[in-house]
Amino acid sequence: MLSGYINKVREEEENVIYAIAGDMFRGSVIDSEYKGISTIEIMNMLSPDVVTIGNHEIDYGIAHLLFIEKCAQFPIINANLYIKTNGTRLFTPYKILEIEDMKILFIGIVTEEVLAAAKADGLVGSFIDTDEAAQEVGRICNAYNAIDIDFTVLLTHIGFEEDKKLAAILEPEWGVDLIIGGHSHTFMDEPTTINNIVIAQAGHGTDNIGRFDIDVDTDDNCIDSYTWEFVPINENTAEKDLQLEEIINKYKDETDRKYRRIITRLSRALTHPVRNTETSLGCLMADVFRESLGVDLMLMGSGSIRGQKLGPIVEYRDLAEIFPYDDEIHMVKLTGAQLEKMFLHILRDDAFLGITEYYQLSQDFRLIYSKSEKAIKEMSLDGRAIHPENVYTMGIQNFHFLNVKEFLNLTREEIEQNGKPRILATSSFDILTEFLSYHQKHHCVFDPRITILD
Repeated sequence: MLSGYINKVREEEENVIYAIAGDMFRGSVIDSEYKGISTIEIMNMLSPDVVTIGNHEIDYGIAHLLFIEKCAQFPIINANLYIKTNGTRLFTPYKILEIEDMKILFIGIVTEEVLAAAKADGLVGSFIDTDEAAQEVGRICNAYNAIDIDFTVLLTHIGFEEDKKLAAILEPEWGVDLIIGGHSHTFMDEPTTINNIVIAQAGHGTDNIGRFDIDVDTDDNCIDSYTWEFVPINENTAEKDLQLEEIINKYKDETDRKYRRIITRLSRALTHPVRNTETSLGCLMADVFRESLGVDLMLMGSGSIRGQKLGPIVEYRDLAEIFPYDDEIHMVKLTGAQLEKMFLHILRDDAFLGITEYYQLSQDFRLIYSKSEKAIKEMSLDGRAIHPENVYTMGIQNFHFLNVKEFLNLTREEIEQNGKPRILATSSFDILTEFLSYHQKHHCVFDPRITILD
């Protein structure tokens, strides 16, 4: 249907540009099964004019992404990822499109989560904070303003709040007119304007699309006027592209044979409506990992859960879609004092705004936190108070283990003082499927582990 809408606009209007602000990959069994190859074939049929990468383009690794880029029949741009040893950018940083004698400059910027995901690689760096990203934009704009760029667009995948920060520090002389963003999945009735730069997002996925109709003042190289529409993609706005449906069904038929088997039936449906609070589904998964691995505490990233509901009947494909990150799980040893330091960082003010990492915790752990005092009032495990000097074992996924300083405010050196971390499981998905397969009608009671005061 999205393809049908895009085809319709291209037939009805002149000078149409279809741009994507990252995260083409993930979210479907088909994508996971074919590691993005199927997605690129589908994207090639959608024929975007320009795309930037998002954090999920790195899910299969940097090397695989560079292979995928070769399969793409459309330009993929990014200005702030580079090879550490020689400073070479991984992608073409910009794309100039020419329509109606206008030159339109697109520049791609991606979020710091890409660098977090790429840490296992070790060779990839990034001009990653907002100031550095602004400097990269400035370098490109300075280099190409001389060829009379009429209009400049940033395709960003850094989140709406960071888009606003970025717009505020861009020099007017660089000529940035528009930011089309992603990552925070922001739904907007109207764009925001900061520093004379219009900023817009259009949610996520293929259920909707953002539409600008823009008149450009080519004398002053800026927006003369525009209208904006947040367009839902449904039977009222779009007809199916039957050719694209045929290709999708080709992949779907293959995956259905593998993924339609039933794993379990839960006692009730479990939900995960938001990432920055404990959820019934998050608690179940953290409990499964703790029970299976025998650690004192399981710390599971909320962002690992990519859907809002599971069950009561659970098929293999349901679990694969809602938990697509088949990470290793490490065991680390932490003192009670380090646990307190970690949770004070996790529960900082940013956590309640939904702009930082948040975690689901396993059963029998209890924490009471005062938001007004920014202090932990109580912390216990199995009914006993956590002692600052005692050492506790904690399970943590590989992505978060590689980023313990940024996400948990602990250094690897601090952790290793208590003993060398080790890998307990090479597949977290295997643990979930095995446990659920042998625990039919699992009794699921939502049992929050953190109490927030004030």
